[in-house]
Amino acid sequence: MVNHRDDRPLPELMTGLVADISGLFRKEIDLAKAEASENVNRAIGSLETLLVGLVFAIGAIGVLLSAAVQGLAAFLVAQNMTEPNADALSAVIIGVVVALLAWAMISRSISHLRGSSLKFDKTASSLQRDLDVVKERVQ
Repeated sequence: MVNHRDDRPLPELMTGLVADISGLFRKEIDLAKAEASENVNRAIGSLETLLVGLVFAIGAIGVLLSAAVQGLAAFLVAQNMTEPNADALSAVIIGVVVALLAWAMISRSISHLRGSSLKFDKTASSLQRDLDVVKERVQ
């Protein structure tokens, strides 16, 4: 920074410094608001994906347990398994497959939510730069 002699009186310099600092903090608050809005929008997108995954999981359970269980049971009966055993085994197999699909979608959404933490990195680094400038001007 260029050091030049400023012949303004001390009260005027202090008033200018206070005005600069207050303007700086107003800008920092605006940055924090923008960053918070961005983080909230990302979190809402992840929650939407989570909800869609849950809806698909519920729908998949209903559809697959009504159609695929019957198909698998018919196949097992054709393989010389008794009908009650085939029905029970096919229901377990299809239920496990549907549960794994639902788990994959839900865990993906949850990990994305955790990955997009609500940190204010831009605001924090900008505030640090501003603090350094204020310290430099005060010295």
